[in-house]
Amino acid sequence: MRFERVPFYLVSAATAAILLAACGQKPSAPPPQTPEVGVVTIQPTAVPVRTELPGRTSAYLVAQVRARVDGVVLRREFTEGSIVKAGQRLYKIDPAPYIAQLNNAKASLAKAQANLASTTAQANRYKVLVAANAVSKQDYDNAVASQGQAAADVAAGKAAVDTAAINLGYTDVVSPVTGQVGISQVTPGAYVQASQATLMATVQQLDPMYVDLTQSSLDGLKLRQQIQQGRLTTSGPNAAKVSLLLEDGRVYSEKGKLQFTDVTVDPTTGSVTVRAIFQNKDRVLLPGMFVRARIEEGVNPNAIIVPQIGITHDQKGTPTALVVGADNKVALRQLVTSGTYGQNWVVDSGLNAGDRVIVQGVDKVRPGMDVKTVPAQLPAAPADGASQASNAQAAQPASAASAASAASGA
Repeated sequence: MRFERVPFYLVSAATAAILLAACGQKPSAPPPQTPEVGVVTIQPTAVPVRTELPGRTSAYLVAQVRARVDGVVLRREFTEGSIVKAGQRLYKIDPAPYIAQLNNAKASLAKAQANLASTTAQANRYKVLVAANAVSKQDYDNAVASQGQAAADVAAGKAAVDTAAINLGYTDVVSPVTGQVGISQVTPGAYVQASQATLMATVQQLDPMYVDLTQSSLDGLKLRQQIQQGRLTTSGPNAAKVSLLLEDGRVYSEKGKLQFTDVTVDPTTGSVTVRAIFQNKDRVLLPGMFVRARIEEGVNPNAIIVPQIGITHDQKGTPTALVVGADNKVALRQLVTSGTYGQNWVVDSGLNAGDRVIVQGVDKVRPGMDVKTVPAQLPAAPADGASQASNAQAAQPASAASAASAASGA
């Protein structure tokens, strides 16, 4: 039988393995791999500042058609809800009493004119006779006074004729403005009175249309402070652009213009009224509708924006973000946000230019961990038509952002 010599180092390795197994020890596991995360580097961006305010629509012109003379309504000459022109007759009130008054005034005027002619002739004759001492000076003075009284009677008669003609004209009840007439408040046969200013109908001009918005005085103060500090730049001499959200959530097709901001704060609500004006050719807007308007008040040239997927909220609802430091360690930052801009949050504090925010792989890292960073691959922005609603939400106020935050946290 032949024996082969086994090398000593093989015997030693086998012996060591047997001893380790006998002692219950296992070979050490390989070190964990450094997780890879996608980050975006924060850069200041110009972001339009837009405020969303609630409000209601109101007609550009509102004219209440009321009776200006007493009488019985003979007929109505319009269709309810139709468009009427300024000066168009809406109702006819019985004119017979006013025709009689006009005729009486004309007769009184003719009588006064005849009396004036007589007294004028007498005064002219007495002027010649008093020069020849044929009549007394007193008689001449009386003739002149009678002439003046007759002239005054003629003037009063003319005024009475004008008044009677005006009252007769009021029997034709016309529309004072061009607009849409509402429901008729009286029917033929009804008796209307000028003393009670009987309401007959209402005509409203609906193109253009006012939108009266309500803004808290605090928001207005913050806006003015930001402009004074140079954080915001106004849009220039042109009126601020206003977009409108209808009750069904659709964005109104027409852009509006800011008319004015009231200078008086309502002491009961702490708010001021902001009025905007919109074209309303298609009659989409009706008086009294509840709407929301977004006013473009300026531009923040150095805004910090972060993709929404990179911001989470803690149990208290505070927005937070994970940031990779210069040592490639993860740190948690608490943020203060003021709204959204497209698919991004607008951050007021908590982040600085150059910070690297984790937007991909957030769920596999914790604060204090070492990570490997790569540029985040974010989806491309949607087309203009698809992003119309998203762009309309740019820089919403903090109240809207809080609502979105609560929904995200839920």
